[in-house]
Amino acid sequence: MQLSIVVPLLNEAESLPELSEWIDRVMKEYALSYELIYVDDGSRDDSWAIISKLAESNPYVKGIKFRRNYGKAAALNCGFAVCQGDVVITMDADLQDSPDEIPELRRMIVEEGYDMVSGWKKKRHDPISKTIPTRFFNWTTRRISKIKLHDFNCGLKAYRIDLVKSIEVFGEMHRYIPVIAKWAGFSKIGEKVVQHQKRKYGKTKYGPDRFLKGYLDLLSITFTSRFGKRPMHFFGLWGTLLFLAGLGIAGFLAYERIFFEGYKMTERPLFYFGLLAMILGTQLFVAGFLGELISRSAHDRNAYLIETKMNLD
Repeated sequence: MQLSIVVPLLNEAESLPELSEWIDRVMKEYALSYELIYVDDGSRDDSWAIISKLAESNPYVKGIKFRRNYGKAAALNCGFAVCQGDVVITMDADLQDSPDEIPELRRMIVEEGYDMVSGWKKKRHDPISKTIPTRFFNWTTRRISKIKLHDFNCGLKAYRIDLVKSIEVFGEMHRYIPVIAKWAGFSKIGEKVVQHQKRKYGKTKYGPDRFLKGYLDLLSITFTSRFGKRPMHFFGLWGTLLFLAGLGIAGFLAYERIFFEGYKMTERPLFYFGLLAMILGTQLFVAGFLGELISRSAHDRNAYLIETKMNLD
């Protein structure tokens, strides 16, 4: 199978028939074999009933339904788990992503050797209250991750099948799939300018709080990617530095107490700063030690991504 198209959705009943027909038309035009996997993230409208009807009339349509709303990341993760195509496409169900972009995205994966190609909605049909925070969010993510993409959160993306089978997307981490892919060893990440359609049905499912959650998730994924298997390198380092700083302050105050009469250590604010530094340093070091014990006892502590094996049998 050449393509797996994974579409997470929440209350998009009105757009599903048009989207399915559009995708099928493009696939037939380019003679591409495909599967269309809808992941219903706990919709309360008729989305699942429509997916069921589409599956009856089109053998390429498949569906997964959650009992409740778990979020886009969970929907993508479940779609990735069952997809079988050589190239995987993700797109939103609201008709703002154009299926006409799919053949070129696939070509970039197959012919140009990209591990992943992310869409860039260069011209957006969104209010300024959404576009300005989005640009700032993308700028920050680009600086931190060192990945040269303009639009990290674009739903229209293409992946090699081994990439989606090698990563896990959870929480709100769907915004950072390029970052997750990079830390998993898939470094050839490209970008393509794509059309951004105006929303035809319904309304957006995301509010202003997604930007705050996005930055918290970025900090989380950056930390876990760098120190997830070696927490002592972070907590132990800062714990040791803080403890040594506190010990140095204590030594200096003790010296002055010994050689200067009438000197009272506890009357100086510096004494309490030194004491605080030693306590925090000890706590950080212990946190790193406990994290190291947990990491070493994890079942996947020696799980590494292997691209090629040769003459091992």
